Parts: sequence; structure tokens; C-alpha cells
Amino acid sequence: MPETMIITGASDGIGAAAARALSASGHTVVIVGRSAEKTKNVAASLGAEYFVADFSKLSEVRRRAAELRERYPRIDLLANNAGGIFGDRTITEDGHELTLQVNHLAPFLLTTLLMDRLVESRARVINTSSVANLSGNIDVDDLDLAAQFSPGRAYSNAKLDNILFTKELDRRFGADGISTAAFHPGVVASNFASESTSPLRVIYRSILRHTLISNEKGADTLVWLATTAPGTDWAPGEYYIKRKPGRTNRQADDAKLAGALWERSAAMVA
Repeated sequence: MPETMIITGASDGIGAAAARALSASGHTVVIVGRSAEKTKNVAASLGAEYFVADFSKLSEVRRRAAELRERYPRIDLLANNAGGIFGDRTITEDGHELTLQVNHLAPFLLTTLLMDRLVESRARVINTSSVANLSGNIDVDDLDLAAQFSPGRAYSNAKLDNILFTKELDRRFGADGISTAAFHPGVVASNFASESTSPLRVIYRSILRHTLISNEKGADTLVWLATTAPGTDWAPGEYYIKRKPGRTNRQADDAKLAGALWERSAAMVA
């Protein structure tokens, strides 16, 4: 049966690849992206509706959430795929470190603002994480990394935040019909990090780019999670790599930490 699927970060990379695959399967795909031009072009190529949102501004997340609620009486999938790695420590207009906000706080806010619609629809919520979570180290009293910042540390922590959010979302709303999972797409030949000042930009701007996997391969696990049966084909609340359970940071299994992160995140976006 065709479903309504919202994908953030879908103006490029694995988000756009997933949108193409899901649209080709007959689903109603809704494109959300930061670049107005790219988002419009991807949507036009699929005959899809689109919304533009810059996740470095929580006011835009709130507006888009309100528009999505008004436009779609049913949401079968929310794919929180927008994210990125950045350079020097930057504070957003909302007062938060940029990497944390774009990768975790904005998706957290979008999901919670849509929660009643997602519960009504018994939706899937799929969060794009990364194997970088393995080097994360979360301190809920310093999520913005005011004490010890580096681009890599900020990104690793944010990707671990994605997994902790997934597990807590399952604990809080699994019984209400929400099915959620996180996944690592692989090291993909997208524009990820190419415009940042992170050291990772070297890979994305050099001949090393040709060693990376395609966007379509990177989107494979997302498409699989979006179209197969939770509880049968995959376990809700877990983290996947290449359609199989992946190894996570030891903090990922800390239920107390996951709960504390949820509460702190809610306070930060309030």
C-alpha cells in the first residue's frame, strides 16, 4: 500500500537517493531540504511536494512541522536524515553548538512536534547515525561542548545522540505504535563535509572520493527500514549497518543516559 514518507536532508546525497527509490515504489515522498534550489529540483524530478528548512534555525523547524501537520493527515515514515560535520565551534541563533543542533536537536524537535500524528499513523521514525558514534562520549551537562570542542568530537557525539534518541523513542512510544531504528549509511560519495572546514573535507574533495560508496548504496539500509516489517525484519530501537545490527558505543545501552538526554534536549528546544 502506498505510504506518505517525509525525508529530511533529501535535496542531495542519500536522502535524495532514498526519495527516488521510495517514489519509484509508489510511495508519496515529501522532500525536506536546506537548499531551496536543490530541494525544488529533486521534488520536481519526482513529482513530489517539498519544504525548505534550515536546521540551524529552530524557528524554521517549528514552521515546517506546523505545515507538515496541516498538510498530511497521515505520516507513515519520518526519516531524520539531515545532518553534517562542520568546522570551528559555531553557536546558532538559538544558542546551541551548530553540529549538535543540526544533527540532533532539530530532528528531535521535528519528531516531537509531529509525535501525535506519528502515533496516530503508527509510523516508522528512522534516524541517520554513523559508525562515528563509537568514539562519542556524552556529557548531558555539556552537550554543546563548551569545555572540549573539536569538529570530530562534536560529530561523534551527535551521532551517538541519534542512537540514544532512537532507543529512548522506542522506550517511550514503542507501545503506542512507533517503530524506530538508527543506521549507518557507510562512507558515501556525497557532498557531506565538502563545504566544511573539517579535516574530513580532504576525502570529499580529493581523489580519495572515488573510494567511497554511491548514494544509492548508502541509502539502501534506509530504504530497507522504510519498507520492511518492524518486529519481523528488524528490531525497533536498534542500530543497523548494511541491514544488520551494528556495534555501538558502550553509552548507547545506558538507559539512564538516554532518558537524561531526552529531558535535556526537550529543555534546550523549549
